[in-house]
Amino acid sequence: MVKLDSKIPAGALGEKWSRHKFNLKLVNPANKRKYDVIVVGSGLAGASAAASLGELGYNVKCFCIQDSPRRAHSIAAQGGINAAKNYQNDGDSVYRLFYDTIKGGDYRAREANVHRLAEVSVNIIDQCVAQGVPFAREYGGLLANRSFGGAQVSRTFYARGQTGQQLLLGAYSALNRQIANGKVKMYNRTEMLDVVIVDGKARGIVTRDLVTGKVEAHAAHAVLLCTGGYGNVFYLSTNAKGSNATAIWRAHKKGALFGNPCFTQIHPTCIPVSGDHQSKLTLMSESLRNDGRVWVPKTAMKGLKAADATKIAEGDRDYFLERRYPSFGNLVPRDVASRNAKMVCDEGRGVGATGLAVFLDFADAIKRDGRSTIEAKYGNLFDMYKQITGDNPYEMPMMIYPAVHYTMGGLWVDYNLMTTVPGLYALGEANFSDHGANRLGASALMQGLADGYFVIPYTIGDYLAGMPWEKMTTDRPEFKQAIDAVNEKTTKLLSIKGKKTVDELHRELGHIMWEYCGMARNEQGLKTAREKIAALKNEFWQNVNVLGSANELNVELEKAGRVADFIELGALMVEDALSRSESCGGHFREESATPEGEAMRKDDDFAFVSAWEYKGEGQPEELNKEPLIFENVKLTQRSYK
Repeated sequence: MVKLDSKIPAGALGEKWSRHKFNLKLVNPANKRKYDVIVVGSGLAGASAAASLGELGYNVKCFCIQDSPRRAHSIAAQGGINAAKNYQNDGDSVYRLFYDTIKGGDYRAREANVHRLAEVSVNIIDQCVAQGVPFAREYGGLLANRSFGGAQVSRTFYARGQTGQQLLLGAYSALNRQIANGKVKMYNRTEMLDVVIVDGKARGIVTRDLVTGKVEAHAAHAVLLCTGGYGNVFYLSTNAKGSNATAIWRAHKKGALFGNPCFTQIHPTCIPVSGDHQSKLTLMSESLRNDGRVWVPKTAMKGLKAADATKIAEGDRDYFLERRYPSFGNLVPRDVASRNAKMVCDEGRGVGATGLAVFLDFADAIKRDGRSTIEAKYGNLFDMYKQITGDNPYEMPMMIYPAVHYTMGGLWVDYNLMTTVPGLYALGEANFSDHGANRLGASALMQGLADGYFVIPYTIGDYLAGMPWEKMTTDRPEFKQAIDAVNEKTTKLLSIKGKKTVDELHRELGHIMWEYCGMARNEQGLKTAREKIAALKNEFWQNVNVLGSANELNVELEKAGRVADFIELGALMVEDALSRSESCGGHFREESATPEGEAMRKDDDFAFVSAWEYKGEGQPEELNKEPLIFENVKLTQRSYK
């Protein structure tokens, strides 16, 4: 059992971060250049952290699996980034953003972390504008805002439907400046395969060059994991195919506790599955729900095509989100919108060939505001939808259905973003800290940049100030042992020569996870999933077929290592879901529902963070609990009516 110390500062909620920054130990500017920091990942969290630490004077090594940092999955974010600027003068504030985020996460996040996120959100926008990020602007020149689910104010800053890409280009330019200055050394097409622990502290990593296959070690004073989420455990998700859990999973097996692994976000606005040929799903931004109206026919009409939707009379349509949630309407949070879409499809009222879709209709908005206005807001999203489906959203409704998008779980971290391994940090989606059981839209970009630009530059100094600046070398036996373990695993994967491809086994895992640990779960289904995943793990290590060799570019070998980790992570997600017999956020336990069919929390039993401890191969993991103390918000049954 690990003693969890969240290191939440004392004092009033609004003063915790300011007071904490003053109490943190500092490294003086002349000494910063003596410390080495490894950053794994180059998305918004990784690029902003590497750029900021390089700017401060630290020596940074940054690693990414892509051929360029600008291809990190952060570019895929579409709709916007939240900040409590209150430019609309519509009642927003830091406290309201804090409250909406806590409530949206169904009261399963730390108050202190979420309030800090809301505080620094206002600085993020200024930082990005200074970098030249082309946010949309009002006619008078002020930055524009739009609404997102779970809020009744407009606080989302955006750059059409490509906000993530533009923010990443801003962080990438800052990163490039430090690369040119010699403060950041970039390692592209390089995958981290293990963390090296020396004297109980994270002091380096083992990597594989994805082009040559070369395995080597890198040493540093601290290691930052900024490697994103693990939604691809479900095989079909909105994540890029390269997104994976290997870095955080290998760190978990070296002692970093895993927080809330079963907390997965289902996004309500995705292009529906069209067949078994698909390898991923495509997100349609939540911002579309500002102007699009979600509906299905009042009576079952399976097979109804989008082109025929205009023939359905207004009185025969069920705008079910507006009907059930008149206060928030189509802008309810993602978990509520997703569960309701599933509900009407389960009733047999879904549309399209599979019956697993609902309409997102812009006819009223186009009639009200004109096509040119809608085109200015969402033009690239509409174009993308037409390219994929062949349907024109200006002339007929989009068809959407929920899909796996983001993971709120991740490595457990304290207030300083440090894991339970000293010197090992997790930033952005790689940690569990800010979103509870359901992330509000436009908050992922906010957290990634908050952690990288405004949190880690302060908190890492407190750790480094307390340790000597002598260089760690890779000559230590711990580095050789880690390299040998990585090579041994690679040799084993290549030697199995079974009959199933990595993708086949990954797809089987995805089916199990979606069926039994997706939007709706029950005890019996989760126990079935536990047995199926155990059998799948057995089959993987006996029957996978990995072609090629270790010392070359070998995509199948890359995928095999990642899927092996996904299988083990999937097993832990199921255990976590079994242990949490409440409904919260997007995690609907069928045994725990209100009379109206909404998710019912059990605060007396489950107001805690699940922090799982790896106990060794073949051993059950141990559950540690961090109690969640709410001093500033009242725990209530969420209502968006």
